[in-house]
Order: sequence, then C-alpha cells, then structure tokens
Amino acid sequence: MKIVQFDRERKYIRDFLSLPKRLYTADDNMEDAGATKRFLTGTHPLSKYFTLYKFLVYDGARPVGRFAVTTYPEDDTAYLGFYECEDDDDAAGSLFESAVAFCREKGFARIVGPVDGSFWQKYRLKINLFDRRPYTGEPYNKPYYLRQFTDNGFAVSEHYTSNQFRRADASYRNEKFEERFREFLQNGYRIESPTEDNYDAIMGEVYDMIMELYSDFPIFKALSKEDFCGIYASYKRIMNMSMTKIAFWQDKAVGFYISIPDYSNLVYHAGLLQIPKLLKIRRSPGRYVMLYMGVRPEYRGLGKALVYSVMLELIKNGLPSIGALARDGKPTQRYAFDDVTDVYEYVLLSYTL
Repeated sequence: MKIVQFDRERKYIRDFLSLPKRLYTADDNMEDAGATKRFLTGTHPLSKYFTLYKFLVYDGARPVGRFAVTTYPEDDTAYLGFYECEDDDDAAGSLFESAVAFCREKGFARIVGPVDGSFWQKYRLKINLFDRRPYTGEPYNKPYYLRQFTDNGFAVSEHYTSNQFRRADASYRNEKFEERFREFLQNGYRIESPTEDNYDAIMGEVYDMIMELYSDFPIFKALSKEDFCGIYASYKRIMNMSMTKIAFWQDKAVGFYISIPDYSNLVYHAGLLQIPKLLKIRRSPGRYVMLYMGVRPEYRGLGKALVYSVMLELIKNGLPSIGALARDGKPTQRYAFDDVTDVYEYVLLSYTL
C-alpha cells in the first residue's frame, strides 16, 4: 500500500472523488461531489476556518482508500473525515496508521472522526439499518466502517439516534404536547412558518439561537452569520415553508424547528434532469426529515409546543417523519417515543495520541 498526501493536483482530486462512485450505488451515494471538490481546493465558504490535509491510499495504481485531516487554530484535536475505504484490512490499516502518525507528528492530543471538515458539513458514523435507503441529511457509510475504525484503535465517544415516527393521521393524539401548544398560544406566543420574503431574516435569528444553543455540542465551531446564512440559503429551494416553525415571544424569536422533505440523495446529484423530480417531491413528499430544533433555555416546555405545531402539519398530509440525529441525553431524543417505529444509530469516535 502507498499513501499519497496531495494538495490540488487534478489526478488526485479525481481519484479522491472516484471512491464513493465505486463503493456505493446510485441509490445510496450521499456525497455531494461538487461540495467535496470545493473543500479539496479550498474554495468552500467554510474553508477559511480550518486547514485540510488530504490523503489517498493506493494498491498499485488503484485508489483503495481516502481521508482528510482537519485542524483548527488553538485546538489540540485533529478531525479525521472524508473517510472512504474498500473492505480491505490492509488498506484500512495503512490508512489509519498514516493518519495517526501524521497527527502525532503535528503534536495533537487526540483524533475525532469521522468529521468531514466541519460541524456544518457532515460528521458521525452510521452503525445500523443499512437495508433502508438513506434519508436527506443522513451521514451514510459502508456497514464495515465501524469495524475498520475500532480495529485500528478508535473508541466510541458519542452516540446519536434518529427516530422514525409512524404515519400521522386524524387518529393521532398526544395530549401533553397539545396542552403545551395551546398553553403557549394562550399566553401570547406566536408559532409561525417563514415565508419566501422573510426567510433570510428569519435564518439570521435562527443563527443567533444556534450559536447559543449548540455551542456545547461535540466538535461545534462558530462561524459568521454571513457564512451561516449563505450555506442555508439553498434550503429555501427545497423546503416546504409550512413544515418549518419559528416561535416568537414579543417579536423575539425564541425557538425553531426546521424540516425538509425527504429527497434521499437526489439533492446531492441534482442536475437539470433531476429538477422535475425535486419539484415533484417538494410538492408531494413521502415523508419529512426534522433536521434542527432549539429553544432558548428560559422558555422551558416550548419544545413540545413546537413539535405539536409540526405534527398538525403532518396530520394534514398523513405523512411519517424522521427526527434526525439527536445526541444521547437530549430531551428531543425521547419526544413522542411511543410513536417511534425505528431507531437509526450513529457514533462519533476518538483516538488518544
């Protein structure tokens, strides 16, 4: 096996991007190749926040593995991501041996992964339910990746779940959540959906809440409001506004719930031919993915009211949903758990140097 560290050489970028196309099918390849290429070339809006070191593993002339190490100023943790590897113990062993040696030489205290550059891009390793087609926003990988990480000295440090909820229909009842919803509305709170016109301003307010509420999450890194709003501007094109809710108290945004239709991996490969399919799913989704939720800490109980406002929309359409990627110990992980039909699991792993 040969390890190659590269910068912006076209051949190596092509080889780096070729691996997911070989390892996955058209139905489960979740890589946005355009975004990955921008990270590799340092032209992504997030690139200015970190340094990315890129590597390929070759067996002869054939690329069999890839990874990148992300480093941040004044952070003694290195982040291993963009990980792809064939089901080959020698290839995986060479890959991890090189990653560990590189991070040790740079003087880092530990390695955390998988993290594709940033908290705002993609991180975590999927560990179950590989018989299901990936949902939009799911960190997807090959089933054997967990074994490759743990066989090479990494240990699970964080655990996350995504709950699949049953189809909502007219029979749906959750008295506790309904009571919270009515209570907050009676007390003068407003729970509204953004519009095409005020979406950008609303996302600015969501930014303020996320910077406060998510700051204690593993691997969280702050970014500017301009960059945050730029990254999430694209959500306007794929979002049904009725399924995103913002809670206001005296005209101050105090909670949010962001949902999108489940496009599976279509949004990551969306050329001109896919636009009609995207528009069709946006008009008539098969289910929704609940991506982000947050409530300012002084407004306890508002989370249940926000959830119920979204459930009312799901009931209108008779649709199931996925509550995506809740960290163990967070209250949202147990919301409406009696209605959960499947639990997807994910982990973050670490290696002490």
